[in-house]
Amino acid sequence: MNEFVMQHEVGIRLGFFFGVFTVMAVWEWLAPRRILTVSKTVRWTNNLGLVFFNSFVLRLLFPAAAVGMAVFAAEQGWGALNYVDIPFALAVVTSVIIMDFIIYLQHVMVHAVPALWRLHRVHHADLDIDVTTGARFHTVEIILSMLIKFATIAVLGPPVVAVVIFEVMLNATAMFNHSNVRLPLGLDRVLRWFVVTPDMHRVHHSVEDDEANSNFGFSLPWWDRLFGTYRDQPRAGHKGMTIGIHKFRDPKQVSWLPGMLALPFVGKITDYAINRRKWSDSDED
Repeated sequence: MNEFVMQHEVGIRLGFFFGVFTVMAVWEWLAPRRILTVSKTVRWTNNLGLVFFNSFVLRLLFPAAAVGMAVFAAEQGWGALNYVDIPFALAVVTSVIIMDFIIYLQHVMVHAVPALWRLHRVHHADLDIDVTTGARFHTVEIILSMLIKFATIAVLGPPVVAVVIFEVMLNATAMFNHSNVRLPLGLDRVLRWFVVTPDMHRVHHSVEDDEANSNFGFSLPWWDRLFGTYRDQPRAGHKGMTIGIHKFRDPKQVSWLPGMLALPFVGKITDYAINRRKWSDSDED
């Protein structure tokens, strides 16, 4: 099975990526949640340009990616799950849940550590939020994220199938919960107990620090509720809230690829981003 998964992993991931992307893009076009402030042509060209550039760099540095690491770990007998005898299905489910929890912790970490926040703010500086924002991350952050996945896989020893499921789920839910769409309120209230919804995650992209430092979950919403980082709604409402970072409001700096790649190196490191109680033009870096 591992050999089959390795052979078809890229096709599986690309199939889900383009499938979910198309569905969400059409949904946004038919029923947008918010009016965009920057041209969709500009944002999509540059956001997707960054995505394709990151994909090229990752393939160059890590040809086998996370799935290859899972195969290698299994062959070497690495990881806790290789030392316990549990049903395969349980190992898969457990692995997906644990890896999602690690992503939650990683997300909190990139808000808490100044140097990492400088990288992560490329994601938050988008002046609008839509399906392309879900994959808009600085190249260095993407590389660090892959290294964290490698370490997690080495320690956990998940089945290869679980890693494929996790990668597909992470990409699909990131596009879903960043999309500029609206779900019926009743459906949203139910769904956000099982998956991070667009309204739930949009709060995280607010310019207000207490809102931006909430709702860190990407796929599973349980961690925010469990660790006290859950916020139900933005104070200004979803149509009235401002997306992005206070200081970075120039589209040339945050919506064009050269500006995005340079953004982590702008300004001084002054404090832990997650501990700030106020944002102001004088102290935002």
